[in-house]
This record gives sequence, C-alpha cells and structure tokens, in this order.
Amino acid sequence: MERKLKFGEFVSDVGKNAKDLLGKSKDVAIHIADQNEDGKLDLKDVSIIAESVGNTVKKGTQAVKKTAEEKARILELKTLQPIFADTLKDTDFFMSRFIRVTERDKKHAESDVCKGSIGFISNQKGLRVVNIFQDSIDAFGLTFYPDRESEFYYIDPSDRNAYIALNDYFSHLKLVRINELQKLAQDLGAKHFKVTYKEEEMSLSERKTNAKVRAQSLAAGEKEQNCSDKKFSTVEVAAEMKFPGHEPISPQLKYLINEESIKTLVAMRMDERAPLLHQKFMLKLSNSSGLKESEAVKIDAVLKGMKCSGNTTVVSEVQNESRRYLEYEIDF
Repeated sequence: MERKLKFGEFVSDVGKNAKDLLGKSKDVAIHIADQNEDGKLDLKDVSIIAESVGNTVKKGTQAVKKTAEEKARILELKTLQPIFADTLKDTDFFMSRFIRVTERDKKHAESDVCKGSIGFISNQKGLRVVNIFQDSIDAFGLTFYPDRESEFYYIDPSDRNAYIALNDYFSHLKLVRINELQKLAQDLGAKHFKVTYKEEEMSLSERKTNAKVRAQSLAAGEKEQNCSDKKFSTVEVAAEMKFPGHEPISPQLKYLINEESIKTLVAMRMDERAPLLHQKFMLKLSNSSGLKESEAVKIDAVLKGMKCSGNTTVVSEVQNESRRYLEYEIDF
C-alpha cells in the first residue's frame, strides 16, 4: 500500500522540492492534506496538520538550541582549557617545563564544562603553562622540592617528573651537583677531593673620551664601547674530603652526566692500563642548569603580568649562573 506523506514531512521538504510542488495538481494537494484518509478535507484534517506543523517546528527549534549550546560549550572549553585525569593519558599532552600550583579559581569552579578538572592550561606571553589545582596535585604524580607550598616551579633537569620551586632553583642545583661530585670521588676510589665554588665578577667602566671627539666618532658611525674588567673571586670551598682509597666502580650520574670533563675523568680512572693519579678542572654551572635565558625572559614576562615579580628576575639569575663555576680537584 502506498505510504501517505505526512504533512510534517511535506512541510520539511518544501524548500528542497519547491519547483516540483508548483506543478502539483489540486487533487494531489487535497490528497496530502487528507490526513485522516476519509477522502475529504475537514476540521479533523486541519487539526492533524496543525499538530504536525507544531511538532516539526518544535524539533527544528530544539535542534538549533542544541547546536548553539554545543558551540558555546566548545568555546568555553577552548577558553578555559581544563585538564582532566584522562587528559594526562593523551599522547599529545605534555607537562610544561614551567608550572604553577594554584587554588581552584572561580571561573573553573563554576563552569559546567570544567567539573572534575584537576588543572588548566594557559598561554601567556608566548609561554605554555600547566596550572595545577592545589586540591588535585596528587593526580599528576609529580614530586616537588622543597615542598608543595610554592606557587611557581621549574622542571628538574635530571628528572621529567620532578619540579623545583623557582625561588630555590639555582641554589638547589648547586647543592645537588656538589653532592654528586662527592659521590663521584667516593665511587672512583679517590683518596682526596676538593670542590671550590667560584664566581666570575664583572665590573663595567665607561671609556672616557673628550666630549667633542666622542660626538665626532658617533657622527661618523662608530659605536660607544664599554671596557669589561673580569676577575675570579673564590667564594667558598664547598666540599673537601679524604678517603683511604679503593678500586673504582662505575658511578651513577644524574646532573653531570653530560659534562665532557666528567666523562673523561671516569673513562681515565676506569682504564687499568694507565691509572689516573690527579685531575683538576672547572665546571661551568650554566651548562647543567637546564633553564636558559630565552625561556627566563618569557617567565619574567608571565610573572610581571601576574604582578608576582620579586626583588630579582629569573633572567638576572640565569646571567649570574653563567658566571658561576665549580672547580674540581681529585687525587687517587
């Protein structure tokens, strides 16, 4: 039996079949309108048609509303960028080197799309930052030095799952590298070693010239220059120890594993053909710090934007680190 076209279907297809509908006969129109199939158009047909039109319009309105809500939800997700426990399992998710531990803010706490979130991602001053909610810190499986009470942390250069409080970053790394040099001496069977912390001090003095001559030089395109007078200042003997000595064992290194001087020392000490008796060299601390000046600039910009700047800058600390050394002297 031929299926009778419901008026709701007829209405929904008007736009697509406008040209064909113009050619329909009056009988076909009545046939379509005869919804109760009694062969004539009456009030009952009108009632059925009205109900059908109402349902069609209602469904269309609901679809539009649903689409608008979905678009609003997607926009909110893009704006707030929440992190969920499942997000940590995504192959395209990665922890930023610079992170922030913070309380759950009002926007994320009140947003339906952020329910169950454990943090969020922010992009500030060209730097991607993972923000961790204090009440969800365990979900990330990270370790923090010296504790979880700081707000800003930077990744430990020897462990991707460990973070160091920004205020303690350089002092902590200085300590752990000194400790590693002590353990290195013990593993290699040294009889004596000494670690001396040194910092290169820099003073700038402007070259003084006759004002007229200086003006003529600048006019000729010459640049004013500064003279740099550098000198080493021994700050402290950081560590010194004596041992009875023993046959060397291969050391386990973390922070100094990529230092060429350390690699050479270990190789020479482990070589039985020509036993090493004495070695002395300098280690530049910035080589193993992990935090570079280019990223320090971005971190300072973020801190300044959040009005969290202290009495120094990350950039200045990185620059200071580039003038710091550990002198290592070891005897076998």
